[in-house]
Amino acid sequence: MYLVTGGAGFFGETLIKRLLKTGIKVKCLDLNLPHFNHENLITIQGDIRDKNLVLEALKDVKIVHHNVAQVPIAKNKKLFWEVNYDATKLILEEAFRQKIEKFVYTSSSAVFGIPKKNPVTKNITPTPMEEYGKAKYEAEKICKKYINLGMSCAIVRPRTILGNGRLGIFQILFEWIYQNKNVPVIGDGNNIYQFIHSSDLAEICFLAGENIQSEIYNAGAREFGTMRQAIENLISAVNSKSKVCGVNRKFAELGMNFSSRLGLSPLGKYHSLMYGKSMYFDNNELEEKLNYQTKFSNDEMFLSSYEWYVKNRTSILSGELTGSKHQSFLKQKILKFVPFFLY
Repeated sequence: MYLVTGGAGFFGETLIKRLLKTGIKVKCLDLNLPHFNHENLITIQGDIRDKNLVLEALKDVKIVHHNVAQVPIAKNKKLFWEVNYDATKLILEEAFRQKIEKFVYTSSSAVFGIPKKNPVTKNITPTPMEEYGKAKYEAEKICKKYINLGMSCAIVRPRTILGNGRLGIFQILFEWIYQNKNVPVIGDGNNIYQFIHSSDLAEICFLAGENIQSEIYNAGAREFGTMRQAIENLISAVNSKSKVCGVNRKFAELGMNFSSRLGLSPLGKYHSLMYGKSMYFDNNELEEKLNYQTKFSNDEMFLSSYEWYVKNRTSILSGELTGSKHQSFLKQKILKFVPFFLY
């Protein structure tokens, strides 16, 4: 039996659907309930910080996929550490005691902060620069502790995830393009930025769970380009009248940080750090270890994610379709005024 923590979240649901294809039962532990039912799906609704609930969830489980996390747009430092670090430590301790066959931890590319060079390989020492990334990296260290104690554990570090159902800050981007509003990029927007599709990531996590070896996997698209190209190609593909406009880097980063601190913007520290910076992984290590090549390019995943948004836009904006922070309508706050200043 599999256990997926955070299984009702955007990526968690994609992973559960992939695991169910094996015919094996899957447990979902999450504060929310998944948006679908299945005869082989067992749901446990509750808090990952609850030790008794974790013990219940681990019963009869052979492979754990630990995905639950407070994401950057939560902007809650206390929860970053309680959920992303303390809860990871808790479930690892109990999984080790129960001799779980494999533990797969979905970490984040945020552990690298702003990399000094690209492509980023697993041999580059992480240097997180904000609380979300720091908490995720400290949780990786706990994974490595149990690897040294003999536990089989995989650490998967995905680039920014897209796919059908991904909302959060992307909902704002898609809405601007839908309304033919102009879209900002930091500087000239020619920073190289790699994404990954949720279905590619689900396959990587599945394969990592089936591999008895303890490994670190950096995961991103094989085909990618600049941030400007990703947005302009989407605008062209959907026949929007939006334009991509560059914004002075220092002004943009100061404005993003200031408005975020005052609660005027939904963006977090990670967004101001990375939106205008280059970051991409070397996929050769992933392909060698798991014999898998990611299938979706940046352009393909942007287009499929946007088309899903347009199809479900009415339900999203009305609040009828909701879930985790990455599955929900996000209030633009001060950002709603940004397109009016872009020419």
